[in-house]
Amino acid sequence: MSKPASWLRIALALSLVALAWLSPLDQYAQAQAQDGLKRALATFAVARALNGVISVAQGTEVAVEPAGVGVTFTPGQVLDPINDLVEQFSSLMLVASVSFGVQSAVLAIGGHWLPSAVLSLMLLIWIWKRRTAARSPWLDRILLLLVLLRFAVPVAALGSDLAYRLFLADRYQQSQTALSLSGDELGELATPEQQPGPETLGSRMQRWWTDAGASLDLSARLQRLKEAATQVTEHIVDLIVVFLLQTLIIPLLLLYGLWHGTLALMRSRS
Repeated sequence: MSKPASWLRIALALSLVALAWLSPLDQYAQAQAQDGLKRALATFAVARALNGVISVAQGTEVAVEPAGVGVTFTPGQVLDPINDLVEQFSSLMLVASVSFGVQSAVLAIGGHWLPSAVLSLMLLIWIWKRRTAARSPWLDRILLLLVLLRFAVPVAALGSDLAYRLFLADRYQQSQTALSLSGDELGELATPEQQPGPETLGSRMQRWWTDAGASLDLSARLQRLKEAATQVTEHIVDLIVVFLLQTLIIPLLLLYGLWHGTLALMRSRS
């Protein structure tokens, strides 16, 4: 390897030492991890509220008596197919919240002076070995591990947050808002109106006509309920995609790139 390339590796190693002590990545990544935690908790709250609405709706019965013929309408049965999905979505949001919390804790640990001191010492030894043309495979492996332990979580947090802001923020905000509105709509469609107390002859006649109209409108109401349930499913899938990308797929890709980039630097010849 040419001498300029050797000096470039040394400059990169010294830059890692500076980043380890100044911690500009840690401070920004910590703020982004907290923002992600807030988003995950907010979505978890919406999921739990939606689960409560579905649970109430599934136990709701609407009785109508057109022309004296009793008809029992159970709108909550339409929501059975998405009940399990909502429960799994709620569990996934809890896992996402824990993931962001773990990121925050690991960032705090990595920002302590001890990991930075150990990494700095090993980097200085590595630079000295390179300058004397004495390679040490065990030193390369230890240094690779230390670099990953110190910078993997900040890089993953910053990269996933950048991807969120560029590509996922609009989808999250639209799906989050729409899911709340769809949950309210499900509750309105699946919950019957409460009848008043004692009925007069006039009120009984009015209720008869109302029940008759309601019995004819059952199919339309069921159709609206099915459409609302479909919208809920679509919004849940969109939110799952957002959090899956931000907490798993993008961080793994970034860690893979950091691993191989650092490994290539360690294996390069002087």
